[in-house]
Amino acid sequence: MLAKFAVTNYRGFANRIEWDLTKPANYEFNTYAIKDGVIKNGIIYGPNGSGKTNFSLALFDIENHLSQKWKKFDYYTNFIYGGQKEGLVKFEYTFLFGDKTVEYVYSKNAVGMLMTESLVVDGKVVFERKDKFFCIDKLQFPMGSNVEKNLGDNANNVSIVNFLLTSYPLNANHYLLELNGFVNSMLWFRNLDIREFIGLETNTTNLDEYIINNNLLADFADFLYKVSGQRFQFVVHNSTDKQILCKIGDNEVLFHLIASTGTHSLQLLYFWMKRMNKASFVFIDEFDAFYHFRLAFEVCKQLFNMNCQIFASSHNTYLMTNDLLRPDCNFILNNNKIKCLADCTDKELRFGHNIEKIYRAGAFYDE
Repeated sequence: MLAKFAVTNYRGFANRIEWDLTKPANYEFNTYAIKDGVIKNGIIYGPNGSGKTNFSLALFDIENHLSQKWKKFDYYTNFIYGGQKEGLVKFEYTFLFGDKTVEYVYSKNAVGMLMTESLVVDGKVVFERKDKFFCIDKLQFPMGSNVEKNLGDNANNVSIVNFLLTSYPLNANHYLLELNGFVNSMLWFRNLDIREFIGLETNTTNLDEYIINNNLLADFADFLYKVSGQRFQFVVHNSTDKQILCKIGDNEVLFHLIASTGTHSLQLLYFWMKRMNKASFVFIDEFDAFYHFRLAFEVCKQLFNMNCQIFASSHNTYLMTNDLLRPDCNFILNNNKIKCLADCTDKELRFGHNIEKIYRAGAFYDE
């Protein structure tokens, strides 16, 4: 699981901003949102321009050098904080894999080249590369002096993690394989003016074809009814159909012609939910941009019932309720800080409190 993340000098974040998921409060309700002492589910709120999207993209920077899964082609545009063009962007990850704590820290320059990199497992340095300096635990990874020197120089900026993964035989539960598996199973997506995603898959997919080819029409119709109350009667003539048809009276109409923007968004969500059984960590940026507030609540109930870590960003404070999550799982991102509601007040928050009302009244501070 992802336990902590911090980034410095990235896009709108001039200073270091840290997100610590290892300090859940002592609430006895909605315990499904906590797993092994780590916050598993949550929603990030914040004013326009506070950096919610940029923070989520920073979380997925690790995909850009450890994974071959789908990437955002414009990701390194405006990569570094505008006031620090000559500096480095620093990323810090802490993962928990069973009883192992893996800390992976690296930095990149303004065009995304890997400049420094270190890995610490259970407090012990596995390797570190910085400013031509390189050291590695040779008991774990024996290597000749020439190889060690080349890794220290590292003129082609290859990731040391990737080098070790491909150059040494590792046992099935090795921390490097666990790290690699986690990163390759991360997923970020959104559905605004355009649909974009990072991770988990290598190609784009036609959603209609996916649903038809996997015999999911009835399941998709059931999903739409459960979360939105909409009833669709889908028909298929053969498994090679490329577009979903709806039966209306005696006629058949293409689904995409009659579906609303919000329903199209639900189709994309449905597709990814079918893949999330393979996911380790999911972030959905402004997931409810086209949803009615009650629909967003029903979608969250389904999402947070899944096994992987799932977080989303939203402006919809209707979701800020103890009927869905808990104060320590609702986060405010503002002024280069991200804090849970439980840490934004001196008051004791209980299940019966209307935390949305408290938030709207300005009782939570973000300093």
